[in-house]
Amino acid sequence: MFGQRQQTIEQTISGSGVGLHSGRHSKVSLSPAPVDNGIVFRRKVNSHVETCQASIRNLRSTELCTVLGSNGFQIQTTEHVLSALWGLGIDNAFIDIDSEEVPAMDGSAAPFAKLIRLAGILPQERPKTYLKIVEPIHIGDGNRGISILPALFPKITYTIDYDHELIQQQTYEHEWSTVDFEANIAHARTFAFSHEVEALWARGLGQGGSLDNTIVFSDTGIMNEEALRFPDECVRHKVLDLIGDLSLLGIHVIGHIVAKCSGHQLHTQLVQAILDNPEAWTLIGPPEKHVSELADLIGKDDIHAVPVPANAAF
Repeated sequence: MFGQRQQTIEQTISGSGVGLHSGRHSKVSLSPAPVDNGIVFRRKVNSHVETCQASIRNLRSTELCTVLGSNGFQIQTTEHVLSALWGLGIDNAFIDIDSEEVPAMDGSAAPFAKLIRLAGILPQERPKTYLKIVEPIHIGDGNRGISILPALFPKITYTIDYDHELIQQQTYEHEWSTVDFEANIAHARTFAFSHEVEALWARGLGQGGSLDNTIVFSDTGIMNEEALRFPDECVRHKVLDLIGDLSLLGIHVIGHIVAKCSGHQLHTQLVQAILDNPEAWTLIGPPEKHVSELADLIGKDDIHAVPVPANAAF
């Protein structure tokens, strides 16, 4: 999948833009981090540095976007930068930000993926630990649901269904790899419908939303001058969001995720359900810090990791 060693980036690199919901200008910098650090947001306030681990334990909200918070530090719209990091196999990184919202950039993960590539990807000395699904886990209600099934390799199958002639029912299968992520997922932009945009503005949300960072569907077409990047760009963006939300588990998963008409709430509920069902998975890799941290998350101290097979494809 991403090799057997943990990875970070080689050097600090920065980008800036407007927050999708706040409308405020925001600068974000990605920096290298040591092994077993995970992905951590940081913000400097006077001489004090506030931190927030990208972890399900710090989840604060999933309305419209994924919001994380810790010790008074709250950061919203985290899913796209997290998707870029996780989609490119980055295990350890600091995300320094000067506001409370990650900039929307062009509404996709591609600008963040470009920053990561420009910074360089650095393999580290510590092996990865993987969480391998051995029993199915399912959550959902009615026509909405998400499952994770045992599989030899990581895979996502996502289906959406909207009553719009340019969307309707779309299904996309993502064979999880950095190549497929960069070529087929990272460029997919967030989308909305014109009547939803007006409702968001009425609530004081979506203040930074524009046709430069959001696909806006009218009743009969799209309002953007730029055409869709893919005929099924909407479902690909859902896959992008799922990858970002799945990073909150803090460990790469080997399993087949099947999602139907899902969203941030069900994505993060799946992450929690994985933690709540330790009998449904096993760990593969070295019994290092990731294992003890995972044990702390699920409240069990008897989990362990089996060695990575010499011929492992991931």
